[in-house]
Amino acid sequence: MNTHASTENINLENFWMPFTPNKAFKARPKLLVSARDMHYRDVDGREILDATAGLWCVNAGHGRAKITEAIQAQAAIMDFAPTFNMSHPLAFEFAHKLAGILPGDLKRVFFTNSGSESADTALKIALAYQRNRGQASKTRLIGRERAYHGTGFGGISVGGIVRNRMYFGSLLTGVDHLPHTHGVGGNLFAKGEPDNGADLADGLERLVALHDASTIAAVIVEPVAGSTGVLVPPKGYLQRLRALCDKHDILLIFDEVITGFGRLGAAFATDYFGVMPDMICMAKGITNATVPMGGVAVSNRIYDTFMQTADTPIELFHGYTYSGHPLACAAGIATLDVYAEEDLFARAATMAPYWEAAVHSLRDAPHVIDIRNLGLIGGIELQSRPGAPTARAIEVFDRCFEKGLLIRVTGDIIALSPPLIIEKSHIDRTVEIIRDALNETA
Repeated sequence: MNTHASTENINLENFWMPFTPNKAFKARPKLLVSARDMHYRDVDGREILDATAGLWCVNAGHGRAKITEAIQAQAAIMDFAPTFNMSHPLAFEFAHKLAGILPGDLKRVFFTNSGSESADTALKIALAYQRNRGQASKTRLIGRERAYHGTGFGGISVGGIVRNRMYFGSLLTGVDHLPHTHGVGGNLFAKGEPDNGADLADGLERLVALHDASTIAAVIVEPVAGSTGVLVPPKGYLQRLRALCDKHDILLIFDEVITGFGRLGAAFATDYFGVMPDMICMAKGITNATVPMGGVAVSNRIYDTFMQTADTPIELFHGYTYSGHPLACAAGIATLDVYAEEDLFARAATMAPYWEAAVHSLRDAPHVIDIRNLGLIGGIELQSRPGAPTARAIEVFDRCFEKGLLIRVTGDIIALSPPLIIEKSHIDRTVEIIRDALNETA
């Protein structure tokens, strides 16, 4: 579809688009102008089925009246309030409401504005915590290959996506990486958690042997790696990682920016896997993406250490102008209400088996070399064209959009993460369009 005729009066030159081939986009733009429930509408009035929840974030579907009305009402009452040395009631109300669904003793919430800020905040809290408890030598941070923790310097340092790192200098020092879990033998077309690869967590033992545990502050991982193509942890992997962190007195941080708020059929991946980290990074679904917001939930033990050991009145020298923004808090409170009133986390768990069967039905489609799934997440890996990595997936993305379906591609992997309100008919339509697009792609 050529949308240029519909956009010829729109000046596309001044917006430098993120993670986008700008020249190619502006030659053939895709512009969305409205959204409701499971669908977007583009500038030509075409309905586009959203199989990605926007960008892993619109978990309750688009245009939810309760959330919109909460934002509008709060904007009319008070548009902004600082949270440095003062605050407003909604920030405390939202933190308390979040604590009600946060697992274990992860009941203290530091508000941010994005997943990137949440990752950097968690890393800073980890370093300061180790210093405050008398372990100042624990400064090393451990990430994982093929990980995505946003685009701050901390996040790309512990992250493992090469092009997110290679242009930006030496990044943070004192960082190392665990091996990724992709491509383990015997795991192709696994349904849910793959059987093989739990021993990859033992890479932490090798890093301890190399650096010594006395120098390692924290390990940060995504329970399910989303942005690199839906890498589902092998059975027992996260449990093994937790045990090793306990053994060596290392903090474990889960980046749940994608997996949080029902994506796996539970409030958090922490609940789904039964593995308790020391911190959780949040964003995206925290406000159903209506107002940018994020947060870091920390254990009472970490919070209490700051409160009891700080040598200045300010316990943590960190924060953002928009931490706990009134409109974001109003949106977050309403979002949690929608999740609870419609029991969307349980609904996602109920729909997961149908989703799994539908996604894996594409196993015999052209170019498909692997399929992965968990909860309402799906990853369909395509054979790369020789000498042209990503080209085939981008063509499939374009064909799907032309047919009325929004998917996401990362490398040569189709990543799917629909709103939790998805119906079986939407799942059927998603798979049908992807199959047609693959059949039409060389």
